[in-house]
Amino acid sequence: MSAASTDTRPLAVRTVPPTQPLRWLGRAWQDFGIAPEVDLVHGVLLAAFGAALLLLAGDRFWWLAGAFSGFLIVAPILATGLYAVSRAGERGEPAGLFTVWSVWASLDRRLVAFGLLLALAGTGWVIVSAALITLLAPHPIHTPTDFVRYIVVGDRSGLFPLWLGLGGLLAAPVFASSVVSIPLLLDRRVTVWQAVLTSWRAVMANPLPLGIWAAVVMTLTLLGLGTFLFGLVLVMPVLGHATWYAYRDLVEPEAA
Repeated sequence: MSAASTDTRPLAVRTVPPTQPLRWLGRAWQDFGIAPEVDLVHGVLLAAFGAALLLLAGDRFWWLAGAFSGFLIVAPILATGLYAVSRAGERGEPAGLFTVWSVWASLDRRLVAFGLLLALAGTGWVIVSAALITLLAPHPIHTPTDFVRYIVVGDRSGLFPLWLGLGGLLAAPVFASSVVSIPLLLDRRVTVWQAVLTSWRAVMANPLPLGIWAAVVMTLTLLGLGTFLFGLVLVMPVLGHATWYAYRDLVEPEAA
């Protein structure tokens, strides 16, 4: 993609009511009928990735806690194929695994660059999280029970609030930067910087709806994790399709 073909004009954003995230979920559920094989593949692969993290972590829960948090940071770029399926459904075009393949095979430098930025942020949080828990925990943390007992309930040093605060300090700007950026990069010829600025402006124009959306994303993800990862097979495709509709509602469409 050449610089001359890239639209560098500011993008207008729209405001939505606080209940709009529920509509995004409803429309996402309807998209399951477009290409169910794509949803299944994405859900299974993401759940399998979570299972691999569990196996690699072993009894090192201090590493697992950060790894799962980092995984959530990079999940939006992994759902790019789901955005493409929802776009095809809007246009009345056929969609399937070939739709996903065409997106990834294009090696769009903008998507690659944004994915690397998310991966860097996720890796940074894994390192920070592991360092906090291993260096400051009053007892060795090996299992989820240890984490709850010594970090969440029994610790009086303020480690858990510090851990949550630093996680939120990283997650908030990442969420604001990516809430509509990746669907926007997929759909239109804009720069990464322009997509990120548009995403921030959408958040600033809709703090309550997107705050609710962030809570919905976290709640559904925790439910998926709490079902021994099986719930992620359903949760991740739903959130992927819903993110596409969030983008469509929050960013003004191109002029005809």
